Amino acid sequence: MRLPLKGIHVNPASATGRPDRYADDALWQEQAGYSRAARRGNLIAVSGTTASAPDGTAEALGDTRAQTADAIARCLRAVQALGGTVDDVYRTRVYLAPEADWRGAAQAHRDAFAAVAPANTMLHVAGMIGDGLLVEVEVEALVQDEQVPA
Repeated sequence: MRLPLKGIHVNPASATGRPDRYADDALWQEQAGYSRAARRGNLIAVSGTTASAPDGTAEALGDTRAQTADAIARCLRAVQALGGTVDDVYRTRVYLAPEADWRGAAQAHRDAFAAVAPANTMLHVAGMIGDGLLVEVEVEALVQDEQVPA
């Protein structure tokens, strides 16, 4: 099954009829065969997300905080597209390139999630795929049954 390049996908076999996949305009999804986010029952998993333009180039070069804020915003759009809210986020992971500023990433995470305070892991990794990318964010959410996307 091929997903649309951008938008929400409803699996015809889904008993609920609610969207179960979301793709944004990131080049990487088509190249690697994945969705920005997937929903199974009440769980939403958002794939590793970076601050990259549709052509894959990094945005906010050299600014860890701005890249983190952008990646989180993209993750939250995916959660919302599949029927969740920021309040449903229970786990985040933040991967940092060696040259990334962990304090900037932490500040952007706090700005987005302070009221929710999800479980979080933040760590430096050997590097990112894509020149200029400093951070990649993953999000997991548990949606209440009554929340169904419009």
